[in-house]
Amino acid sequence: MEQQTPQEFILEAFADPASVRDVVRGILHTIFFHRFFPSLTPHSREVLDITLPYVEDAELDTMIEKRAAELARELDAERTHSHSHTHQQHQSRGNGSGGRGNISVQFFEKKRRKAWYKLTYGGGEEEICWECWTVKVTVAEPRTESERAKVRKAMEQTLLTTAMKIVTCVNSHKDHIPPITTSEANPFPYQISVNQKDGRWATRMGIY
Repeated sequence: MEQQTPQEFILEAFADPASVRDVVRGILHTIFFHRFFPSLTPHSREVLDITLPYVEDAELDTMIEKRAAELARELDAERTHSHSHTHQQHQSRGNGSGGRGNISVQFFEKKRRKAWYKLTYGGGEEEICWECWTVKVTVAEPRTESERAKVRKAMEQTLLTTAMKIVTCVNSHKDHIPPITTSEANPFPYQISVNQKDGRWATRMGIY
C-alpha cells in the first residue's frame, strides 16, 4: 500500500546526569502541548528556571515519565560502562561525556484499509505515521564547580533553544497534519520510543 513520508523534526538536549529526566520530560511535554488535540487547560512547569508548557493528562504524563526514566537508566548504564574503561582518560581530561541517546515521539492517523487488503490480510484499520520528533540527548559530567557552572549554562541555553525550535516547527509546518475524522478525544494515537534503531515506522500495529 502507498505510504506517506512522515514529517521529521530533530531536536537537541544537553544535561548532566541528575537533570536528564527533567529536561526530557520538559521537551516532550512541550511537543505534546502543540500536538495533543483534546481540550486542554494551559499549565506550565519550571525546568532549569525556564517556564515550559505542561500537558495535564494522567495517561500521557505516565508514559512520558516512564520513557524518560528508561532513557535515564540506559544512559546511566552506558556511563557506568564507559567509566570502567576510561577512568584514566577522564582523570586527565576532567569533564567527561556521560553518554548519548535519543527519544522519539511519533504521531499516527487511523485509516481504513482498502477492501482487497481486508479480504487478503484482515484488519479494518491501519495506523500511518504522519510526524516524528527525535530528541538527541547528550549527557555531560562536570567534575569541578567551574565545569558545573558551564554545564548548567549550556543546559539552560540548549533547552531554551529547543523549546523555541519546537514552536517554530509547529508554526511553520501545518500542511501535513491529517484531517480529524473521528470523534475520539485524541484523534491521533502516539508512540514514545527510547533509542529506537529502526526508522521504518510508517505503519504499526499497537499503540505502545
